[in-house]
Amino acid sequence: MELNEITITSAIIDRYFQRLKDCLVSDVAIVGGGPSGLVAGYYLSKQNIKTILFERKLSIGGGMWGGGMQFNEIVVQEDALPILEEFDVRYTKYADNYYTADAIESVCTIASNAIKAGLTILNCISVEDVMMREDCVCGLVINWSAVDIAKLHVDPLTVQSKYVIDTTGHDTEVVKVVVKKVPGKLNTPTGSIEGEKSMWADKAEKLTLENTREIFPGLFVAGMAANAVFGGPRMGPIFGGMLLSGKKVADLIAKKTNG
Repeated sequence: MELNEITITSAIIDRYFQRLKDCLVSDVAIVGGGPSGLVAGYYLSKQNIKTILFERKLSIGGGMWGGGMQFNEIVVQEDALPILEEFDVRYTKYADNYYTADAIESVCTIASNAIKAGLTILNCISVEDVMMREDCVCGLVINWSAVDIAKLHVDPLTVQSKYVIDTTGHDTEVVKVVVKKVPGKLNTPTGSIEGEKSMWADKAEKLTLENTREIFPGLFVAGMAANAVFGGPRMGPIFGGMLLSGKKVADLIAKKTNG
């Protein structure tokens, strides 16, 4: 049968907009497709909690793709091995409490499992604002990343969700919007973003998990964004804390969602 270019185009448009329309209302909206966002999306979706993930770049995976300085190998500590095993990511012991995994396999396998669990991922979409109701974050204002990069004057659209998770890493993009525009204070010592500190892997890995929490009504932080908001140090190319943070934020929201 002869292939028709217009039918190909029509199929893409119909299926994508069907998916986009289904994303207008969700239980959880995740901003940032790095490891903590993908893991959170997996565990939420597994519990039939409708979850959408928005990634501003063409590719998902965040900093995990490049490992350390483009050596595409990552390090994971022993506490996080059950998560790698849950996703069936292969790893090798390097030394006591130090395990390595292929960065590419890790991203691809985690993402694939998350999608199969029910997570919807929409890439090339940037979040430029939040939707507020009675001092609670209840949605996101989105636009094409190309519009943002080109600085075009194009109005955005809005999606609604019961909870939002900021997993945008060092940039804390959603939290920054809340601090700038929304009345009230964050759940931090100063009520604002404390700012990321310099490298200290051991402390950062522990604080990443500790700082994963609800930072403002309806808004959670996870992964490196949690440390940046609460003033923790960066951890570099060790990813156990990121994985554990994604699971923790999913557990916190699931508890609130399921009562």
